[in-house]
Amino acid sequence: MAFSTQAAPPTPWSRDLAEPKIDDTAYVHSFSNIIGDVEIGPNVLIASGTSIRADEGGPFYIGEGTNIQDGVVIHGLEDGRVVGDDQKEYSVWIGKNASITHMSLIHGPAYVGDDCFIGFRSTVFNARVGEGCIVMMHALVQDVEIPPGKYVPSGAVITNQQQADRLPDVEEQDRTFANHVVAINDALRAGYQCAEDDSCMMPIRKEIAENADSNGHSSPDSSHKSFRSMSSNTGLSSELQQRVRQLLGQGYRIGAEYADERRFRTSSWKSASGIHSDRESEVLQSLGDCLADHAGEYVRLIGIDPKAKRRVCEEIIQKPGGPVSGSSTGSGSRSYSP
Repeated sequence: MAFSTQAAPPTPWSRDLAEPKIDDTAYVHSFSNIIGDVEIGPNVLIASGTSIRADEGGPFYIGEGTNIQDGVVIHGLEDGRVVGDDQKEYSVWIGKNASITHMSLIHGPAYVGDDCFIGFRSTVFNARVGEGCIVMMHALVQDVEIPPGKYVPSGAVITNQQQADRLPDVEEQDRTFANHVVAINDALRAGYQCAEDDSCMMPIRKEIAENADSNGHSSPDSSHKSFRSMSSNTGLSSELQQRVRQLLGQGYRIGAEYADERRFRTSSWKSASGIHSDRESEVLQSLGDCLADHAGEYVRLIGIDPKAKRRVCEEIIQKPGGPVSGSSTGSGSRSYSP
C-alpha cells in the first residue's frame, strides 16, 4: 500500500521558520532541499541532492552567479555568526560567482567570498575564506581566516592561523581549472532553465518534429495509438495510473527515487533516471520501467511543482517483497500541499 512522507521532517528549530527567498532567475533543482531563512540571488544554480538547511542556524546568503553543485550540504550552528559583505550578520555567507562543488560541506558560522572555489568533498567550518581563494579537494578549513587569493591544496588540513597565513597564492593554472568547472555549471543552469521555458523549447521541439517527418517516422495518430498501447502494457495498477494522471493534470511533473533496505533505513534515496516527459503515456511507461529495473527495492513517486521548484508529494509505490504500485485494494495514498 502506498503512503506519503514529509519532505522536511520537523526539528526543534522548525517552528515559525522564515521561507526561503529565491530570485526568479535562479534555478533550484526539484531534488534539492532548502529550508528556513535562505536568500538565493540571481542566476544561482542549486543542483540535485543539495541540502541547505537554515533551521538550526541562520540566515544564509548565496550571492549572484554562484553554483551549488550536486550533494553539497550547507548547515549552520545555532550560535555563531559571520559578517557578510552587506555588514549584516549571517550563519553562512557565500558571495558572488563562487563555486561550491560536489559533496562539499559549508557549516556555519562560515564566510566564503566572491569568486571562491571550494573543491570536491572539502569542508569549511567556523572559518572565513577570502575573495578569489581556491580550496582544492578533500581539504579541511576550520577556525581560521584565509586571506584573499590564496590556494589550499588537496587534502590540506588548515586549522590554525599560522597555517592559513603561509598558504601560497593562486596561480593562473589553478584559476583556469576553477573557471572551467564554473563554465560547465553555468551551461547546466542555462539548460535546466531552457527545459522549463516553453518559448525556449519550442524551436527544439519543432526541429525534432521536422527531423522525424523527414526520416519517415509515423504520423501523430499512429504515435498516439502506440503510446496508448504502451501505457496499457506498463503493468501499473489503476490506482497508481490515476495518481499519476492526477498529478499531471495539476501541472506537476513526475519523478522517482529508489533505495535498497539499508539506504531506506537511513533515508538515503537515489534519483531514478528516465522520467523526462509530461505526457501521461510516456510517464507511465518510464515509471513501469523504473519499477522493473529496481525490483526488490523501495521506489517512491515524486510530484514536483516546476513553478515553485519544490516537491508536492512523496509516495512509496514499491517495497521489497510487497505488491507493486499500490495494487492492493486499499488506497492509503495522500498528498500534501507545500
